[in-house]
Amino acid sequence: MASKQKNLTPQQQNYQQLQQKYELKRPVLKNCIKAFFVGGLICTIGQAISYFYIYFFNFTEQTAGNPTVATMVFFAMLLTGFGVYDRIGQFGGAGSAVPVTGFGNAVISAAIEHRTEGFVLGVGGNMFKLAGSVILFGVFAAFAVALIKTLLGMWGVL
Repeated sequence: MASKQKNLTPQQQNYQQLQQKYELKRPVLKNCIKAFFVGGLICTIGQAISYFYIYFFNFTEQTAGNPTVATMVFFAMLLTGFGVYDRIGQFGGAGSAVPVTGFGNAVISAAIEHRTEGFVLGVGGNMFKLAGSVILFGVFAAFAVALIKTLLGMWGVL
């Protein structure tokens, strides 16, 4: 940063000092704590839904994951449609974006944003803009991990 300061004109240096004086200080620790508790609450709700499927629908711990994820994504989409999830996101930040509910929010937000362009070109064409790259990365990462595990298994390491 010091080398950049030397290349600036005196007017630019004065402007940067003025900018630093009026720049809002972000409460990083407070935001981290809020994200931790919001993300933890979302995960706790997901665990409760998983137990619901285990006890009332005779799923096992291994098979209850898929309907739990589908239910959480559905609830996130529903809450986004009513405008509630946006408020949760403003309060919790990454705590609401990192769990699978953030994926549901991203998909439905793009659909809501482009609904004026029609159902096919607007909603259908733009709904998977962000989600498509997430799905592609997930599939590629799963392939890479499975390939590494297979190779290590063939070499007798695992």
